[in-house]
Amino acid sequence: MQTPGFEQALASRVDDMIDACTKCGACFTACPIVEPAGLGSAGPRDVVSGVLDILRFGQGAAESEKWAKACMASGECIKACDYGVNPRFLLTMARLAMMRNDKDPTERRKAGVMQFRKVGEDTSVLSRLQLTEESLIRLGQKPAKEPPIAELPDVVFYTGCNVLKTPHIALLCLDIMDMIGTDYKVMGGPTHCCGTAQLRSGDIDTLGRFANNTINKLSQSKSGKVLAWCPSCVMQFGETVLPTYERVNGEMPFDLTPFMPFLHSRLDTLRPFLKSRVEMTVALHRHPGIAGVMEAAEELLNAVPGINVVKLDVPGVGLQSVNLATLPKFKAELQLKELEAARAAKVDALVAVYHSDHRELCAHERDWPFKIMNVLEIIGESMGFRQEDHYKNLKIKQDVDAIVADASDLMKSHGVDLDTARKVIVNGMLGDQPLPLQGKQEAALPR
Repeated sequence: MQTPGFEQALASRVDDMIDACTKCGACFTACPIVEPAGLGSAGPRDVVSGVLDILRFGQGAAESEKWAKACMASGECIKACDYGVNPRFLLTMARLAMMRNDKDPTERRKAGVMQFRKVGEDTSVLSRLQLTEESLIRLGQKPAKEPPIAELPDVVFYTGCNVLKTPHIALLCLDIMDMIGTDYKVMGGPTHCCGTAQLRSGDIDTLGRFANNTINKLSQSKSGKVLAWCPSCVMQFGETVLPTYERVNGEMPFDLTPFMPFLHSRLDTLRPFLKSRVEMTVALHRHPGIAGVMEAAEELLNAVPGINVVKLDVPGVGLQSVNLATLPKFKAELQLKELEAARAAKVDALVAVYHSDHRELCAHERDWPFKIMNVLEIIGESMGFRQEDHYKNLKIKQDVDAIVADASDLMKSHGVDLDTARKVIVNGMLGDQPLPLQGKQEAALPR
């Protein structure tokens, strides 16, 4: 019998879940964006039934299509299902089905190419506005000057693509692993694409080829373990790519672990290196989409001497901040509510985990009486090292000419074209601001 290809295996996985789904509606009831999306009066069973219609025929009831398009990948639906179905995966496949129903293959492929090129250009330019050649080599974005080590590493550290826009976060991951003795090799960037752009555009043929290529690269370790930073990559590989690959090939090529739970699993090794007190009251910016990440981040913060973590009365929604773009008004209101709550709690810092959260929030540090930081900055400070947050320093300027002037030496060193740099700064940095800057905000009144 001929081994089915990626697309056929993906379709068979969807069919299996359709068969398993009882249309009970528990996933819809548990979804945190039902009310914000204006679906509060919709019947859960009817909406889920409509999603199955979309999966079968490419279209369904209006409420079902609206729910699928509004999905922020919070993952609450997965917890709610008692029948082995992954509703989040089915909603991803429903969006794919709608895309394929609405656009022809040539149009879908062109859209995927354009999205892929934009990610490549943005990550390449923004990283080169911030990093020396040595740091780019360290992150696997330029060839090493020394011959590669022949022996396989214990683990692969997979950055994904977009964290390279805020590269201090990725560099802190490496600093911490160096300190605790993890033997790793860095892979990531557009040459190791997870295929998200192709999935979103509906180009499954290209997704399958990209996925197979990246899987072959990531499989090169002694332990068969990949530590992944990006939540989009974790979701893409964990729910779409790896289970489909397993169905085609009969085996799982590697074990994929998000970086924060990995680091938390090494807390006993890490703890002796947390030597310096960091006297701060902080609030954690939360997104629950990948199970265990926020819990790991909070416990790691609590392990840092001097840190006091307070919880804000703000819902944690979505996979990461970028996923909230499906409901822009809701997203902006939620971010403003969080900033106001952080001020009221008199925190020293609002601390994010993911890179898209940091990109969207960091410029607000200019206006609010607390810092915007990444969790790894606090861990690094306690361990005795830091990485400069050049992205925040540049974005706070809010002026293209000032940013170009600040990065001019690096642009010259890396041969970055001025017009391209200006375009990326305008659209990929300053334009990445879902909640407009508010202007100077007063500190909270004394208690």
